[in-house]
Amino acid sequence: MPPSPSTGTDAEAESPRYAGQYLLEGQLGSGGMGVVHLARSASGLRLAVKVVHAEFAQDPEFRGRFRQEVAAARRVSGAFTAPVVDADPDAERPWMATLFIPGPTLSEYVKRNGALAPARLRRLTAGLAEALRDIHRAGVVHRDLKPSNVLLAGDGPKVIDFGISRPSDSELRTETGKLIGTPPFMAPEQFRRPREVGPAADVFALGSVIVHAATGSGPFDSDSPYLVAYQVVHEEPDLTGVPDELLPLVARCLAKEPEDRPTPDELMAGLRSVSASYDTQAFIPGQRTGDPGQHTDGPGPRTDEPGSYADESASYAEEPGSYAEEPASYADEPGQHAGGRAARPARTAGRAPEEEPPTHRRAAPAAAAGRSQAHGMPPAGGRKRRRWPVAVAVAAGLALGAGAVAHVGSGDPRTPAESARPAPFQPWDIDLSARGAEASGLPQCVHTPGTLYCVRPGVLAAAVDPDDGDVRWARAAAGARADGDVRPPVLSGGLLHVFSDGGRRLDALDPATGRTRWSQDVARYDGRIAHVGGTVLLTGRDSQVTALDAATGERVWRRAVDGVTQPVFQSYGDRIAYAVDADGTGTRVTAVDPRTGDAHWQRRLDGALGLVGAHDGVLWFTSTSVTHSDTDAVVRYDTADGTQRRTALRYPLAGAQAVVRDDTVYLLSADGALVAVDTRTSAQLWQIQTSVSFPSAPVAAGRRVYLGGADGRVVAVDAAKGALLGQTRARPGAARESVVAWLPSPLAADGRVYAAAGDGSLFVVDGTDPAAW
Repeated sequence: MPPSPSTGTDAEAESPRYAGQYLLEGQLGSGGMGVVHLARSASGLRLAVKVVHAEFAQDPEFRGRFRQEVAAARRVSGAFTAPVVDADPDAERPWMATLFIPGPTLSEYVKRNGALAPARLRRLTAGLAEALRDIHRAGVVHRDLKPSNVLLAGDGPKVIDFGISRPSDSELRTETGKLIGTPPFMAPEQFRRPREVGPAADVFALGSVIVHAATGSGPFDSDSPYLVAYQVVHEEPDLTGVPDELLPLVARCLAKEPEDRPTPDELMAGLRSVSASYDTQAFIPGQRTGDPGQHTDGPGPRTDEPGSYADESASYAEEPGSYAEEPASYADEPGQHAGGRAARPARTAGRAPEEEPPTHRRAAPAAAAGRSQAHGMPPAGGRKRRRWPVAVAVAAGLALGAGAVAHVGSGDPRTPAESARPAPFQPWDIDLSARGAEASGLPQCVHTPGTLYCVRPGVLAAAVDPDDGDVRWARAAAGARADGDVRPPVLSGGLLHVFSDGGRRLDALDPATGRTRWSQDVARYDGRIAHVGGTVLLTGRDSQVTALDAATGERVWRRAVDGVTQPVFQSYGDRIAYAVDADGTGTRVTAVDPRTGDAHWQRRLDGALGLVGAHDGVLWFTSTSVTHSDTDAVVRYDTADGTQRRTALRYPLAGAQAVVRDDTVYLLSADGALVAVDTRTSAQLWQIQTSVSFPSAPVAAGRRVYLGGADGRVVAVDAAKGALLGQTRARPGAARESVVAWLPSPLAADGRVYAAAGDGSLFVVDGTDPAAW
C-alpha cells in the first residue's frame, strides 16, 4: 500500500512533520518501538525515517538501545543492508534515516506467493550468507534475523532492523531474566546463555529463515512461544519440504551447538558445490549464467517497473510486540565474532626526493584459501507443525570523485585498458604518506603504464609502482595537514601538475624525481582551471582567459572568449576545450581551440544540460529537471549534422554522476542506482541498485563499470548485463561514521583496479575476477 498520512486519535496522529531536516511525507509502517516514515532529503533521495514512540523517548534505557541500533546500522551500511544517511538519537523524538529500498519483505512475499522455487531459494541463501559475512566483519551480531527483517530488493536480499543487534564494543548488558528476539528464529544459546550469543546465532536464524522460505513454515512451530523455545533447545528441526540439495547445509545451520554451525564463508563454499547446475544469479556473481535480464528475476520485484513497491511500504517496521514488551540491553563478549578478515599491515610511503630513498617491500601474494564442502547431519523428518504467528519476548526460565582518479589528464577517459598481464597478479595496499607530513584523507591518483602518481592531504605528490605498491618518491605538502583541500593530479606537457596550498598554487613537477619545474599562483582564478591538450586554461573574474604552456608555465595567450562569461572548461581527450553555460531556458555550448582561444563553434541546445563526454564530434549531456533538480534524461548531440537525440530516464535520478563509453552513458545516482542508456537507440538498457549511498563517479573500463563507496568498497558491475559481479571488503577507517563529501573514483587499467579507502590506504585488486574480491 502507498504511504499514508497520520490519522486517528492515537499518539502517532500527532507525529512530527520533520525529523531533523527531513519532511515526513507518510507512514511506511508502525511497530512496537516506533513509526517508519517515507521522507525525502533536500537532494531528492527517498528515505525511510524511523521515529521512536514518544513513550520510549523518555526512557534512558531505550535511548541507549536506540543509540546502539544507530551505531550498529552505521557499521554495516553497505550492499546487503539499508545504508544509514543520518540520525539523531539525542533528539526529543530520536530518529534514524536510511535509504528507502523498494521491495517486499520475505515474510510478505511468502504469505502472498507461497514458498520460493529451489533456484530462488538458493539465491536467497547465498545472498543472506553474504549479508551475514559483511555484518559479522563489521563486528555486529544481528540477533533478530527473521523473514520480516529481510527485504527482497531487485539486486538481492537486504537485512534490516538492527534494533537488538550487539556490536562488539557495546557497553550495554543483557538484563538477567529477560530475553529479546523472535522465538521461532532464535538460537538455543539465546535461551540458555544469552550473554554468550555470537555470530553463530545469526547462522542458526538464517537456517530457520530458509526453511520458512522453502515451506511457508519454520523448523520450530507451535501456537505457544514457550513450546517453540523448548523445541529450539531440545528437539530436532522439522525440515520437511526443504529441497534435498540444501538439506545438509540447512541442517548444519540449525545445529544445537554454535561451534557445529558453518560460518557464512563455509556456507557460501557449500552452496557453490551443491550441484553442477547451481545458478546464483546476482547473489554469488562468479556463478552467473543465463539471460542478461535474469538478474531481476529473483524473489523481489524489478526496481525499474512502476508500482513494484507501492504495496510493500510497511516492510520497514518491526512486527508489533517483537521485543517491545521486555526492555533489555546487550551482552558484551569480546572475541565472539567470526568471519573477520585480518588486516594487512600498512606500509609507509617513501620520503621526499631530496632525502634518502624509502625502503621498498613487496607485498606477499594473497594466499588462496579454500574450504571443502561441509557435510551435514541427516535431515530430521516428522510432522509439519503450525506456524506461531506472533513474535514476543520470552522469560529466561525456559532454559547480530567525480571520475578524477579514473584517467585524469589529456588522454581519452573512455578507453582504459584491461589487457592481460605478463606477471602474476599480486595485491598490495599502502598507507600513502611522506616524511614530515601528517597525511589524512583519501589519496587521488592518475595512472600511466609504469607509474601511479598520487596526491593526498599532507602529501604534495608521490610516485607509486603499480606492480608492487613501492613508493619511488614522495613529497610532503607545505604546511603538512594544512593542505586539506587537494585536487586530482594531472599529467600535461610531460610534467605532473598538482595543486598546493589549498588549491591556491599550481606546481609542475618532474615525474621522474618529483622536483618542481615551475610554479604559478592561481588563487585569483577561484578554481576555474582546466588542462586541455598541453595547455593550462585559467579563467579570471573579468572573464579573461589566460593560457599557459603546460611544459614551461609561460603564457601563450590571454583573451576573452566571444559570447562566454567566466567560462569553466571541460575536456575529454579530443584537444578541444568545451565551455557549457546553462541559464534555465537552455544551454549554450562553445568549443574553443586551447592553443589560440578561438571558438570553433557555438550552439544553443534545449534544456538544462551538463556535459559528461565528447568524442569524434559527438557530445553527451545529462539533462536536469528544472523543478526537481534531478537528472531526467540523456542527450546525444552530433556536431556534424546538428542532430540532438534525447532519451528520457524511466525514473529521475538524484545527484547523478555519469561516464560515457561507446555511445552508452552510465549514470550513478546518490542513492546507488546505476542506469545504462544506449544513446544511439534511445533505449534504457538496464537499471540496478548497488546499495552504495553517496558513491564516487562511475568508471567504465572494458566490460565493467566500477564505483567506490565511502566505506572503501569497490563494486564491479557487468557493463552489458547490469549484473553485480563482486565487491571488495569495506575499509572505513577510524572515522567510520563520518560522511565523505567527495570520493575519488576507482582507476581501472591493465586488468587491475586501483582505489582509495576511507582509512587512507591505496590498494589494488584483480580486475579480471571481481567475484573473488
